Amino acid sequence: MVSSTETAKAIEIQPAIWADFEALMGEKGGCGGCWCMLWRRTAKEMEAGKGEGNRQAMKALFDQGEAPGLVAKAGTDVIGWIQIDRRAAFPRLASSRVLKPVDELDVWSVSCFFIDKRFRRTGLSLKLLNAAVDWAHSRGAAIVEGYPIDTPRQKFPSVYAWTGFLGTFRQAGFAEVARRSDTRPIMRKALGDDRED
Repeated sequence: MVSSTETAKAIEIQPAIWADFEALMGEKGGCGGCWCMLWRRTAKEMEAGKGEGNRQAMKALFDQGEAPGLVAKAGTDVIGWIQIDRRAAFPRLASSRVLKPVDELDVWSVSCFFIDKRFRRTGLSLKLLNAAVDWAHSRGAAIVEGYPIDTPRQKFPSVYAWTGFLGTFRQAGFAEVARRSDTRPIMRKALGDDRED
């Protein structure tokens, strides 16, 4: 078994392949059979597809050839995942009262994190977020957006923290652009020469 202290300096982050993603999600498919399809499907589709249906829907995305996110690996162990794609790939965001689009700008969205419990509270989420921003920028992204939890609680159940925490996004240079809920800001980072005035 790999320990977080042994591998702290040996973590590699790379575009996900299906085998790595599937290994990290495990038999439960991440959080309750979601397979990270929550924002990509309607509530009805999500519920009907819980488990195998969502698994097949996500595998179809991988089969198209472009990774829908990045994984972190410690040796051969897959220890973390971040999903990032163009906001248009997540239609459920558009119908969310809290997370609906702020404007019509071409935005990429960080929709979720999944961290092996051995590596939580080690800074891995920040490493994944920074890597995802760089990866999206290399594919033409001008703005990356995220939807973290903002809570005063010191301990928060990980099952509810899959969009990340506000502090992580601030550390990565994101700024709040909207807040329609006390606990869920919309954060953005403008990238490189494409920065908006």
